Amino acid sequence: MTNISQPTSLVKQLGRRRFNGRLVATTLLLTALVTGVWLQRATMLRGAADLWMVSDPVTRSDVVVVLGGELTVRPFVAAELYRKGLATKVLISQVAEPRSTKIAGIPGHTELNRMVLLKLGVPEASIETFGQANQSTFDEALALRAWADEHHVSRIVVPTEIFSARRVRWILNRQFAGSAVHLEVPSSEMPNYSRTDWWKTGWGIIKFQNEIIKYLYYRLTY
Repeated sequence: MTNISQPTSLVKQLGRRRFNGRLVATTLLLTALVTGVWLQRATMLRGAADLWMVSDPVTRSDVVVVLGGELTVRPFVAAELYRKGLATKVLISQVAEPRSTKIAGIPGHTELNRMVLLKLGVPEASIETFGQANQSTFDEALALRAWADEHHVSRIVVPTEIFSARRVRWILNRQFAGSAVHLEVPSSEMPNYSRTDWWKTGWGIIKFQNEIIKYLYYRLTY
């Protein structure tokens, strides 16, 4: 009678060895891949942001626009462009007032932007608002188109931030389609992160991912 238990046992052992060898090789390969990605994360993340970010060169325009949001950036850039003579008027988005403004008279975003501009040397006579209770960049783009048509301007500059510029430029160009108005959307870095180190702060990561989601939402919705 032939004993087949020994060959069968050897086959099983060889199979386990091959499996273990493949497992070790796969584990080493994945470890090397993850390590490589980790070591090169700065280059990869900087490259991803560079592909996403857009910015237009600024030339002399009729007006510079301060959209709602990012009080630490937008009015400062607008005031600088005004001081340089690149715009003769500053438009502030008339955003929807918060409850604190309606109940307690605490300055809302529109008034805070105006206060910053005045502090930075922009004359009251050169400041104007546009829109009514704007709640989104889409609302602002619609209101700005209406304002531009009424005042017959030809050039508008709308400063924003490095991650939001792509979405802002897209919705503005969409709403101004068919118009002769020349739009420029320059982008600026935030005070607490830049285009070279944005992933090192929680705010930078959140802003980047939020803008990707908002951009996709705008493209699908509008």
